[in-house]
Amino acid sequence: MADRKQAVLDRLDALNAAALAGGGDKRKARQHAKGKLTARERIAAFLDEGTFVEMDRLVTHRCTDFGMDQQKIYGDGVVTGYGEVGGGKVFVFAQDFTVFGGSLSEAFAGKICKVMDLALRSGVPVVGLNDSGGARIQEGVQSLAGYAEIFYRNVAASGVVPQISVVMGPCAGGAVYSPAITDFVIMVRKTSFMFITGPEVIRTVTHEEVTQEDLGGADRHAGTSGVAHFACDDEKQALAVVRELLSYLPANNLDAPPVVPTSDPTDRRDADLAELVPFDPMKPYDMKELIGKIVDDGRFLEVHADYARNILCGFARLGGRSVGVVGNQPAVLAGCLDIDASVKAARFVRFCDAFNIPLVTFVDVPGFLPGTAQEYGGIIRHGAKLLYAYAEATVPKVTVITRKAYGGAYDVMSSKHIRGDLNYAWPSAEIAVMGPEGAVKIIHRNAIAQAEDPVATKDAYVSEYTDLFANPFKAAELGYIDEVLAPEDTRPRLISALSLLEGKQDRLPAKKHGNIPL
Repeated sequence: MADRKQAVLDRLDALNAAALAGGGDKRKARQHAKGKLTARERIAAFLDEGTFVEMDRLVTHRCTDFGMDQQKIYGDGVVTGYGEVGGGKVFVFAQDFTVFGGSLSEAFAGKICKVMDLALRSGVPVVGLNDSGGARIQEGVQSLAGYAEIFYRNVAASGVVPQISVVMGPCAGGAVYSPAITDFVIMVRKTSFMFITGPEVIRTVTHEEVTQEDLGGADRHAGTSGVAHFACDDEKQALAVVRELLSYLPANNLDAPPVVPTSDPTDRRDADLAELVPFDPMKPYDMKELIGKIVDDGRFLEVHADYARNILCGFARLGGRSVGVVGNQPAVLAGCLDIDASVKAARFVRFCDAFNIPLVTFVDVPGFLPGTAQEYGGIIRHGAKLLYAYAEATVPKVTVITRKAYGGAYDVMSSKHIRGDLNYAWPSAEIAVMGPEGAVKIIHRNAIAQAEDPVATKDAYVSEYTDLFANPFKAAELGYIDEVLAPEDTRPRLISALSLLEGKQDRLPAKKHGNIPL
């Protein structure tokens, strides 16, 4: 009996060693030569040391066609399990390019589906480390079915547990839709690619010449398509970004966001804020600098930093509490809302609302970007997404108007009228249908045209309009603004507001779901 027990233990050791070997030393060396870590190295770099618990290490594929029954490797090309990040639980899967090129089989998909099911039942985030050649051709429809099973679980988990995808190698064809459904996509420059059809197919079908990097590289998706939320220089930086991102998020949609002790005084007043925003509405300034002077320790984790740069989205802390920050960026397109900015901000607002993260909005918006390209591209529909997202959100919503808030864009940016909870304005704020120059040309067109001195007459009307409307006081009289704040009081007031709203309860009318204008 003792001999049999020892034989079983020896066999277990041999099987574990075989699984840990992955595709072998030569393939690991090729992975390293490309500047890439192996699947297990990535997990070790990502999770808190010593916390990883592996699942399904001895799973193998079940394909017997094309000689595959003679090519079985334990683990079958994906490492799955759970561990901790900053002390919080997280499920993780890492595709192993050294085993069958990381190609997805039915068994491979089953391993991923198992951790996703457990994550959903346990209320724990899921992080996927993607590095795969795509569907395993030898398995045919079974491989495609595996992808669909994963896609379904991505949808089921959406808004229930955070889902983060790190693309660390190729991700092509149908495989791209799993990361696309997840909440955040992180890519690595020069080594990760995402596209539906590769350069060769494009060359054959459309005769376009394009490289992998220009078609689906990290910078292309971070800056042009908006598919990627972060583009990183190497894999360790990408994994560090995920760790920081998770530090702002609750484990699931029933938990409150984490509160982190801070040494930054809650009553800190920054006198520089009073000089940061020019009273001249034509002069730009950097909204990111403004945000940095208000949030805890000046730390702002910007999301989608290279995409639709006329609006800022990201995470920060105020008094230790996690908040989602949205702000118009006057330094780019004067802070106008366009198609890309509306979609970017709408998705971010909906994510924060799904996971109980309060929203702080900084407004300096002259309106929606004019032009045929925007109108033909559907700015009406896309702008409505941002309006819908803010109106639907039930988390605490605090708004600060720093300067311009014109026209429909004023309404859209978390105004009191779409149930902003507390709305503040700085003395530099201008809340009106449009800027004084444009308004006067419409209201007093005839009078200006008939005047002996049209320029002087126009200037007089502009001055009158400015006194009446290009300030925050009319809105404050009507109760649309709760307080006109001195800029240096913004941080303590926001922290006080978030503390007040911590127990906010809001309910939408009973319905299956709304019909956001997709």
